[in-house]
Amino acid sequence: MIANAAVIALNRFGLGARPGDTGLITADPRGALLAELSPDVALIEDVDLPSSGAAMQALRAFQDARRAERVVASQPATSGQAKAAAPAAMPTAAQTAPSAAATQTAPGMMSGGITSGGMTDGGMMGGAAAFSPDSLYRAEIAARVRRARQAEIGYTERLVAFWTNHFAVQAASGEIERALVGAFEREAIRPYVFGRFHDMLVAVTQHPAMLAYLNNVDSVGPDSQVGQRQKRGLNENHARELMELHTIGVDAGYTQTDVTSVADILSGWSFSRGGNDKIAAGQFEFRANAHEPGTRAIMGKAYAEPGEQQGMTLLADLAGSPATARHLASKLALGFIADSPPQAAVDQLAHVFSTSGGDLMQVSRALVTMDAAWQGPGRFRTPQQFVLAGLRALDIDPPPDLIVRSLRTLGQMPWDPPSPAGYDDSSATWLAPDAITTRLDIANQFAQLTDATTNPSDLAADIFAGSASGQTTEAVARAETRHQGLSLMLMSPDFQRI
Repeated sequence: MIANAAVIALNRFGLGARPGDTGLITADPRGALLAELSPDVALIEDVDLPSSGAAMQALRAFQDARRAERVVASQPATSGQAKAAAPAAMPTAAQTAPSAAATQTAPGMMSGGITSGGMTDGGMMGGAAAFSPDSLYRAEIAARVRRARQAEIGYTERLVAFWTNHFAVQAASGEIERALVGAFEREAIRPYVFGRFHDMLVAVTQHPAMLAYLNNVDSVGPDSQVGQRQKRGLNENHARELMELHTIGVDAGYTQTDVTSVADILSGWSFSRGGNDKIAAGQFEFRANAHEPGTRAIMGKAYAEPGEQQGMTLLADLAGSPATARHLASKLALGFIADSPPQAAVDQLAHVFSTSGGDLMQVSRALVTMDAAWQGPGRFRTPQQFVLAGLRALDIDPPPDLIVRSLRTLGQMPWDPPSPAGYDDSSATWLAPDAITTRLDIANQFAQLTDATTNPSDLAADIFAGSASGQTTEAVARAETRHQGLSLMLMSPDFQRI
């Protein structure tokens, strides 16, 4: 049986149905999706989550305290020796109130602080709890799970996840990245998810999480003042990924010489780690004395602008390139429609992107208004999509550690892909036999947390709205226990494919 439009809306474009959701949008599924497209819906304004600046300050204090502890530990104990420095505490909103310099934020930056709430390695933390990059990382995960459970449909959250994965930062690559990945999404992705792609690109490229992850903080123009004095040179990682992954794509026809020229242009693009009266910690900083001077030619165009403006002109050109429109349209179609999406759908998304000047609101609307997006076999849920859809379908709120453990076991922790290319959306990546067995284990654990009055057959009829196959309906009905019936519902092809 072919899934009805309400089921497709909630699963292919959203985060999955909660009990009662399908009935609420049956009259106009597309209209319900379009109604969710609001900039306000995309934002997470949580005083318990710090800005990049506050997180950087807390990270520095944490690292200083750790160094002090190591120094004390390495010295012979004496009766009068001072105790090791206390670990850094999570900054409060008052402690992280922005200074005059901090209020002049770079594109995509938000000010804020952290008070109480969030997850440590062992659970929730109080206002005076010790800070660590991992405690903040887990607090950010908890906030996203709360948002996913509360979302009416989840199309906006799916779009946020798509763009965050497109501009991937790997949390495991370092303490700066781990402490800032959540702020990166809140500051550089969410404010722009329904704005212009160019503005998101600038915010992402200048964000400290990306600058650290792709090593641009270590990239120095060889002929710059710093390069000449310290005999340092370029790091091309950011330049390469900016072209290959973030904008025009690997097939756009650029050369290694072009990559080096982009690295020249981005040299000196860095961020403040604090201690600067003019630029607050965690904000973008253009270091003129590390920037490679001179005109650079990229794909036949000369960039002669001075300083930071040279990079801003390049970003504008990359954002507006037809190759970027095609690259992004292909990824959107794969992420939302099918592993092999219809070429007509890709062409239409690319056309809307180009003619609208990269207006992501119009692109997001086009994705759900084209008929091709509602047809075909769909694709297999990724681990994150499976976990979130399971929480919503069963209407459960598991212990935070169970969610983290489930995502880690399934191989798709938030903001921690294996490379700058992000997690692969294609079904084949997640269909290995051992991965299916792991999903079954997690489905069983989730089923154990449901209310004792939950009837598997009734819930399946609600969630699938009559679109489930006869095999799924029969398997759930014949289950030996209530928990087994709920697990079979989550593991059915009707639930796994969207």
